[in-house]
Amino acid sequence: MERTALQHILEPHFLWFHRHPELGFEEYETTARIRELLAKTGAEILDLPLKTGAVAKIRGRGDGPVVALRGDIDALPIAEETGLAYASEHQGRMHACGHDFHLTALLGAAMLLGEDRENLEGTVKLLFQPAEETAGGAKKVLDTGALDDVDEIYGLHVAAELKPGVIGVSPGATYATVGAFRILIKGKGGHAAEPHQCRDPIAAAAQIINGAQTIVSRNISPFEQVVLSITHIEAGTTWNVIPPEAFLEGTIRTFSVEKLNQVAERLAQVCRGAAEMGGVEVDYSWQVNTISTKNDPALTEFVAETAKSLGFPVGPSTPGMGGEDFALYQQRIPGVFWNIGVGSPQVPHHPGFIADPAPLASASVLLAALAQRALKRLSGKNQSCSKTEVFEQL
Repeated sequence: MERTALQHILEPHFLWFHRHPELGFEEYETTARIRELLAKTGAEILDLPLKTGAVAKIRGRGDGPVVALRGDIDALPIAEETGLAYASEHQGRMHACGHDFHLTALLGAAMLLGEDRENLEGTVKLLFQPAEETAGGAKKVLDTGALDDVDEIYGLHVAAELKPGVIGVSPGATYATVGAFRILIKGKGGHAAEPHQCRDPIAAAAQIINGAQTIVSRNISPFEQVVLSITHIEAGTTWNVIPPEAFLEGTIRTFSVEKLNQVAERLAQVCRGAAEMGGVEVDYSWQVNTISTKNDPALTEFVAETAKSLGFPVGPSTPGMGGEDFALYQQRIPGVFWNIGVGSPQVPHHPGFIADPAPLASASVLLAALAQRALKRLSGKNQSCSKTEVFEQL
C-alpha cells in the first residue's frame, strides 16, 4: 500500500474519532469502531475483561518473540474551541491530547502489518488503551495478563511544538512522575458580619495556597524540575455567609518519586500550620498517579535510526511535566515512548488544540517498521532490509 493511499484511508477515520470523543472507561462507541476496523485487517482481537479498549494480535511466522504497539483512546472533559469543520459533536468533551491521532495511527499500522504478516518473525500485539487521562487504563490492561509475553513495547504521542511529521525521541525520563492531592478544610460557618463567631475555612485555604507557592521556590534546588499547582477551589454559596468547609486539590509533578514525596510532605506541614493558626481541621491526602516514563537508551537509538532510515526528520523529544501511564508498561517491559509533530497552535489540554492529521500515515509506517524490525532483531535474524518489508514498500 502506498503511503498516500494509506493517508487517504486513515483521514476519514481520524475525523470520525475526533467528532466522537469519549471519556476514560466510557469509550464504548470508540471501542466498537476500533474493533470493526481491526476485524478488516485480519488481526485477532483478544477476549479480555476490558469494558472499553481492545488488545489484538497479528501472528507472523512461528512462535517467535512478541512486540507490542500502544495507542490510547480516551478524550478530555473540555469544550472544543478549534472552529474545525469536524469539531466534537459531544458537548463538553474533546480530543484535546491527540488520542484520536494515536489510535488512528495504530489502526494504520495494523493494516500494514496485516498485509505483510508472512514476513513477521513473531507476533505483534496492538494495544488500544482506555483511560490514559485518568491514569487507570494501563493498570487495567496489565492486570489482564495480555502483555505478559511481550518482549518490547513502543508507544507514540503527538507533540504540539514539533513541525508535522518530525520525530522526537530521547533516552531516559521524558514525562513526569505525577501526584495528586486533596485538602478538605473543616471550620465553623456563620454570618459574614460576625467572623469572630466562626472558624473561617476560606482564610485557612488562603494560608495554604500562599504557603504552597513557596514550597518549590524555597525548598527545592533551582536545578530540580518540580511543579506544584493548586487547580481546584470550592467554598461558600453566597456573599454574606462564611461557609463551614473549603476544598482544594491540585497536582505535584517531578521526575522522581522521592522528590514528589518530599514536596508532598512539605505541603502536609503547611496544612498543619494553617490548621493551627485558623483553629480548623484539615484533612490532607495525596497519591502518586503515575511514575516517569523512562526510555531504554539502546531502544531509543533503535527508534531514532529506524525513523532516519525511513527518511523522517529526527530530533530529541522535549521533556515535559505531563504524565503518561505508558510508564507502567516500561516498569515491566523494555520500551520507548516517542513523539511525532503535529504543529498545533495550542498545547495539549487546551480547547484550541489541533492535531494536524497530515502525518498519520508516517506515524503508522514508523510503528509498523519498529514492530517488524524489532521482531527480526529479537529473533536473531539479519536486520538488513528486504524488499518485502512493509516499510520498504511505502
